[in-house]
Amino acid sequence: MVVQKIQKVVAIQKMMQGKGMGTVLVTPSSSLFFTIGRKLPQTERFNAILIPVRGRAAIVVPVLQRPLVADLEDEFDILVWDEAQDPIQLAAEFIANQQDKTVAVDGQMSAGFLLSLQNLSQDVSYFNATSLIAPLRTCKSPSELALLDDLGVRFDRIWQDFVENTSMVGMTEYEIFRRIAAIASDHGFTELAWCDVGSGPNGASPLHHWSQRKVEPGDPVVIDFAAISEGYYMDTCRTPVAHEAHEQFVEIYDIVNRAYEAAFDLVRPGVAAENIDAAARQVISTAGYGEYFIHRLGHGLGIDGHEAPYIVDGNKQLLEEGMTFSIEPGIYIPNRWGVRTENIVTVTENGARSFNQFSRELVEMQ
Repeated sequence: MVVQKIQKVVAIQKMMQGKGMGTVLVTPSSSLFFTIGRKLPQTERFNAILIPVRGRAAIVVPVLQRPLVADLEDEFDILVWDEAQDPIQLAAEFIANQQDKTVAVDGQMSAGFLLSLQNLSQDVSYFNATSLIAPLRTCKSPSELALLDDLGVRFDRIWQDFVENTSMVGMTEYEIFRRIAAIASDHGFTELAWCDVGSGPNGASPLHHWSQRKVEPGDPVVIDFAAISEGYYMDTCRTPVAHEAHEQFVEIYDIVNRAYEAAFDLVRPGVAAENIDAAARQVISTAGYGEYFIHRLGHGLGIDGHEAPYIVDGNKQLLEEGMTFSIEPGIYIPNRWGVRTENIVTVTENGARSFNQFSRELVEMQ
């Protein structure tokens, strides 16, 4: 609804006030989607939303993209340019008309566009707009949480379908990736945002994409996948084993599960993000595997697959109700195997609530 879009513009303007910001400039990015509820093409053609500290915001688009924002003309000034014009000049003129010549630029803006703007507006000071917009995105609204709830249910069904109807032994990692993608399509996702499949020793690399390696009996297989629906991400990771799990793997799997539980149990408003990471890390370190937990515990999730808050040592940000992030401890033993378990949770007044409900217990698949 246009009303919701205007409310977000007003919220950004309130963040600008008192900070000496004359204009916020947002090019195609997740922040633009958050602000006007749609995606504009990120190409060599400049388009953006310009938000003054007070007054009416403007959307800059090339003439061939005007239909994409035509329904917003009653609430936004639409600054249209044709192929023979310099669109950066339109932005420079908008900024020049503001009393304060300080501009907060979206962090995902093309360096080429920014350099052109700086060349035209040399008396302007530029800052990163992330500090203005990110706080508005961090705590999810009831409608956003409802959407994520639905995505969590659908992800549980994808994983259940995979576990119940797949025999991993002899499959390549690539074939497992394709199998997950096909099941996701059956559950309404047109494509995966990513799908990392690491079997046996490949699982010791947390970001191993996939290869033509075939799964052997006893192999753990780290499967981390994400997809987007209505502009929002859902993400999960599980580590099933092909046939019977090795005794040592069962041990580290249990340690990772206990690390997850320690972090989950600590989540509540007012707790620092770094303390959640520390709770999981303490379990793994006490068990003697601290050197093999080589990444942060979690990342925020919403319009971006990775966004604030980051659950990592050094982040003293206090959790608030509505924040949404992953809890994904892992142990990665080089040349042997890896294990990671990941759920997406939200902060409630009573603690954490997971969007993913599928069991975290060890699954031995045929």
